[in-house]
Amino acid sequence: MINLLEVNETNTMIEQEKLDVRTITMGISLLDCVDADLETLNRNIYEKITRVARDLVSTGQEIEREYGIPIVNKRISVTPIALVGGGACTCPEDFVTIARTLDAAAQETGVNFLGGYSALVSKGMTRADENLIRSIPEALASTERVCSSVNIGSTRTGINMDAVKLMGEIVLETAEATKENNSLGCAKLVVFCNAPDDNPFMAGAFHGVTEADAVINVGVSGPGVVKHALENVRGENFEVLCETVKKTAFKVTRVGQLVAREASERLGVPFGIVDLSLAPTPAVGDSVAGILEEMGLESVGAPGTTAALALLNDQVKKGGVMASSFVGGLSGAFIPVSEDQGMIDAVTRGALSIEKLEAMTCVCSVGLDMIAIPGTTPATTISGMIADEAAIGMINQKTTAVRLIPVVGKEVGDTVEFGGLLGYAPVQQVNPFGCEEFVNRGGRIPAPIHSFKN
Repeated sequence: MINLLEVNETNTMIEQEKLDVRTITMGISLLDCVDADLETLNRNIYEKITRVARDLVSTGQEIEREYGIPIVNKRISVTPIALVGGGACTCPEDFVTIARTLDAAAQETGVNFLGGYSALVSKGMTRADENLIRSIPEALASTERVCSSVNIGSTRTGINMDAVKLMGEIVLETAEATKENNSLGCAKLVVFCNAPDDNPFMAGAFHGVTEADAVINVGVSGPGVVKHALENVRGENFEVLCETVKKTAFKVTRVGQLVAREASERLGVPFGIVDLSLAPTPAVGDSVAGILEEMGLESVGAPGTTAALALLNDQVKKGGVMASSFVGGLSGAFIPVSEDQGMIDAVTRGALSIEKLEAMTCVCSVGLDMIAIPGTTPATTISGMIADEAAIGMINQKTTAVRLIPVVGKEVGDTVEFGGLLGYAPVQQVNPFGCEEFVNRGGRIPAPIHSFKN
């Protein structure tokens, strides 16, 4: 039972501490849309998405009104399109037509984003996988709401370095294709190691092939709530600190569980998971960096930052798993630079470098996320950064990802505006030393020995 005190507490979290449900994401399988004829395939895809998700946005709005809980985004994820389009698409241009169909379906249903323009190539690439990957720059330049992801490695298979090399080139091509809009296409493209099948967050969401025909996943957020709770225990020891984070994460996750259950029942679609990730926004007071600094750091990036983030991530998960029967996705704390005002400030004051962000990746939910770099950065350098992140994920049996934005025409010290939840970012310095010979070796980096668990 929920008592009056808990209701008032939740209202305070929403009204004063920026608690929100970041997204309701409906996952939709497109496997039954497959056809050898491209026109028929596109028609099947459009019809299924618009039919299954026709009430998603209106249902989310109803829940917002009835419960007073802000639901920032309503989103769709679909089966990785490289799997769906392989029989009908013979070239990258064919895949672009599917991207435009997805965009039209997203517009018709009214969702903010649609994810799943994706390929899973951790061990090797089919012709369809490669064609989709090569289509990404044009696909993201010619659509508004479509998001793309490529999984290039896993703990079980190792790292596909051929795909890593190609993705460095594709990121640069996407930046060039969208240069009139500050290379924004790269903000909708993420490269994964150990990508989860049930992630509700963009740009990495796709509907895994092990999922049901349709499913509802919810991503919660609440950095401001956690920071406010920690303000009340300043100077206390780590035991008190950990208990405070756990209890707060429990309360935040209960809100997500409520929304997920309501959406599932009203839409007649099974409930999948709640993703516990603390997802920041550019709004002041809604920052993961702010939580870490409240723990006692002078600035994010100072010694102790990685330890503080590890503590936060672990306690969020410990508190959250008690509040929901099904936890999944990424679940932890995001550290996207452009989407977190505290991170932006730390970069601006010189406290936070890409190398420190890479170290933080070892203990957080994602990786090098929403980082603006000079548009002149070589493709092989981007590939090297992708490989570094993938290695962290592969060895540590966790998800890691890279969402770099090489902004055409911008150099270190410039600021780039992306708008909305994507925020703005200072262009950061990239290590000037190259890795071309390493990246160009080709082949695969083998899976680590601890992957052999059967």
